Amino acid sequence: MRKFTIGLAVGLVVILIGVTQALFTVDETQFAVVTRFGDIQRSVTNPGLNFKSPLVEQVTRFDKRLLRVDVPPASMPDKESQFLEIDAYTRYRIVDPEKFWRRLRDESTAANRISNIVISEIRQRVAASTREDIIGGVITKLSDGTVVVEARKAADDYDTRAALMNKVLAGANAAVTSQANDYGISIHDVRIKRADFPTAVEQTVFNRMRTERDVQAKKYRADGEEEYLTISADVDRQTTIIRADADMQSNELRGEGEAKAIRIFASALESDPEFFAFRRSLEAYTKFLTQNTTVVLSADNDLFQYLQNPAGRTETPEQ
Repeated sequence: MRKFTIGLAVGLVVILIGVTQALFTVDETQFAVVTRFGDIQRSVTNPGLNFKSPLVEQVTRFDKRLLRVDVPPASMPDKESQFLEIDAYTRYRIVDPEKFWRRLRDESTAANRISNIVISEIRQRVAASTREDIIGGVITKLSDGTVVVEARKAADDYDTRAALMNKVLAGANAAVTSQANDYGISIHDVRIKRADFPTAVEQTVFNRMRTERDVQAKKYRADGEEEYLTISADVDRQTTIIRADADMQSNELRGEGEAKAIRIFASALESDPEFFAFRRSLEAYTKFLTQNTTVVLSADNDLFQYLQNPAGRTETPEQ
């Protein structure tokens, strides 16, 4: 009885192991490839429970979703032989698990192979493009100081960066689906994450940019100085003209005033010559009588006629 129980237990264990080895499940996000001694027997693309021969058949599962591969950064020359540090990534999907297993075996090998293909395609396209097309952006400064970055457009009004990536994508797909390298995959997207100058030439680029900005700043200063001198000269010219006009007008007014004064004075002199003579005598008295000067004159001098006769008239003897 005891031997029968042990035998039954051993049998159940063997059956359980056999059933476990014979059954396998495939998730809805997976493919499965069943192999026997290294040869593909079949592939399973639908999710569910499946059977295989115990012990002699192996199951390899692959992800059927989009898979991402980060391409190692590489330094590449552009059309003008200026090196750029390109950092990119790609997304691919397994479409034929049997071809994928035969050619690549696993996702790690696939990532290395795809990276090499994408780098080769990017290097080829970058070598035929300018730096502006690779960067794909145009910087515009608005009047209010706002900086706007817009996509650089090609002749057909298509984004140059997108056009470059589409060419890389087409080339990479052609490489992975060719008769010589049919990997059973489809590349869906290739993107450049970063396109910078290599660290070794960054300082040189910064120095050149600084020099260009200095030249531009000097030009602006020279233009400003020229405009300042032009405005200053114009102001000085206008000031000189205004002052000359003012001097001319003041001289004219002064001349007119003096002429008018002379006319009035002459008219007054003609009206009363004796009053003019009297006034002139008073002015003479004011000048020489206020000084400590001794003047010896005859009493009959005309200067004293108003002191002797305030009327200023010469008395005539009575007849």
